[in-house]
Amino acid sequence: MKTIDLNCDLGESFGAYKMGNDDEILPFVSSINVACGFHAGDPSVMRQTVEKALQHNVAIGAHPGFPDLIGFGRRNMNVSASEVYDYVLYQIGALDGFVKAAGGKMQHVKPHGALYNMAATNSEIADAIAKAISHINRELSLYGLANSEAFIQAAQKYNITLVQEAFADRTYKQDGTLTSRTEENALIKNEDEAINQVLQMVKEGYVKAVHGEKVAVQAQTICLHGDGEKAVQFAERIYRTFELNDITICAPK
Repeated sequence: MKTIDLNCDLGESFGAYKMGNDDEILPFVSSINVACGFHAGDPSVMRQTVEKALQHNVAIGAHPGFPDLIGFGRRNMNVSASEVYDYVLYQIGALDGFVKAAGGKMQHVKPHGALYNMAATNSEIADAIAKAISHINRELSLYGLANSEAFIQAAQKYNITLVQEAFADRTYKQDGTLTSRTEENALIKNEDEAINQVLQMVKEGYVKAVHGEKVAVQAQTICLHGDGEKAVQFAERIYRTFELNDITICAPK
């Protein structure tokens, strides 16, 4: 029987602004990535998200991003590796405090948005992220884009576990990277197409790129986005589809 982790980015509300469908998504995922205040989230939201995750027995990870609240952390920034290290260390430490205060244990780190995409192709940025993780706790795993040499080499260098990730509702280029969100075809808007893509990746180990090429993907975790109009419906459909296909949903060990 195949196993797969389903992860989702949560805790993105801040102040008076509510983002996402956190309460409704939690029953259908095995891991969550909690925004740490730079691109989204605030201290109260971080605490509440951690407490809810523990109630659902869901693995908790930090979701550090660039300090870009207005751009939701999705805009590239011209920063040094040293700055990336500081950003990531700061945000992991903040979330870890809330997790420990609630009696839990943090399991992983997944960079957010532009930081994630830049790290997937930039070895210096990936190195800075892995270094920050290793300096806090080498037992924390790193969630990174499947097949990314930058992520693979950084994780090996700092002796941390890399959990290779694929995306349910994103399209892929021939080189295995995600189609940029600035392009019209970046998102798969048809639920059936997204479900079929996930099953292909999990059961057959490949994804079809935007021009039809088969790209090998050995994913250990699948990312669902929790902020779309039909996010909860989609999460439940994937959850039920995996059940019907004898695919066990669980966080990485």
